[in-house]
Amino acid sequence: MRVAIIGRTEILLKTAKLLISKGYSIPLIVTTKEAPEYSESANFFRDFADEINAVYIYSSKLDSHCHDIESLDVIDIAISLNYSSIISQKIIDIFPMGVLNAHGGDLPKYRGNACQAWAIINGEDRIGLCIHSMIGGEVDSGNIIDREYLNIDVTTKITSVYQWFDGLIPIMFLRSVQKLKKDKNYVLERQSKDSVDALRCYPRISGDGRIDWNKSNIEILRLINASNKPYSGAFCFYKDKKIIIWDAKLLNDNELYLAQAGQISNINSDGSIVVITGNGKLAINKVEYRDFFGKPSKIIKSIRSRLV
Repeated sequence: MRVAIIGRTEILLKTAKLLISKGYSIPLIVTTKEAPEYSESANFFRDFADEINAVYIYSSKLDSHCHDIESLDVIDIAISLNYSSIISQKIIDIFPMGVLNAHGGDLPKYRGNACQAWAIINGEDRIGLCIHSMIGGEVDSGNIIDREYLNIDVTTKITSVYQWFDGLIPIMFLRSVQKLKKDKNYVLERQSKDSVDALRCYPRISGDGRIDWNKSNIEILRLINASNKPYSGAFCFYKDKKIIIWDAKLLNDNELYLAQAGQISNINSDGSIVVITGNGKLAINKVEYRDFFGKPSKIIKSIRSRLV
């Protein structure tokens, strides 16, 4: 069975290597410029294509390469992950079994971008991961072939979500290709086309990680966790310099108090600090400030200090 690879990320490259190890042929690899948080660049895809003698295309405009792809011997199916553009039906129709996409959202809810971050921010209790058939020009629609869930809570960082993806997506792609090889009409679930069942998520940018200390401690903690690595982190300012908060936890010490949001209320012996929010407190355990990375008590020494 011949499988094309379309997209980016180290997870997709790992998937391609898994398929090769299971006897599948990969005659085509399409990629484009990597995002800043990716650990493997387009060069890794180019080198892998050279290694397995696959045709390599570097382009964000796949339609312009339609003839190049059609000129190849028939490729049964394509798998796609984090390609930078929406794939057209013209491209999907080249592959007899279509194009599969891995999507980190509980489809048909959480379609679009940054779905895992939005799910954490929104206080969901689980994150879905789906392999689905793509429909050209549409966002995360098409029949679902495979699905798994990760239970989450207010302590879950997006870092651990991506670790879960890293281990599971290649396996789910392999399972899906195997299911369709056995039965080309296999469907786990047909996605609802009713708009009330869908929740569209739009992209997040680094500035969206700005902390508003007037919000509740739970809201702020969710933002810290949703903005965590591999992203640029939730941040505020201390002495007019950006301070990134990488690790925090809810704190309930039953103290009655009057304070401004952002006030440092305690500097703990373990190196953490306690910050007043609009509703409750947060213990801050790890920060990045200028060239420093570590316990915040190394840079914040007084309860007269404030984060803004």
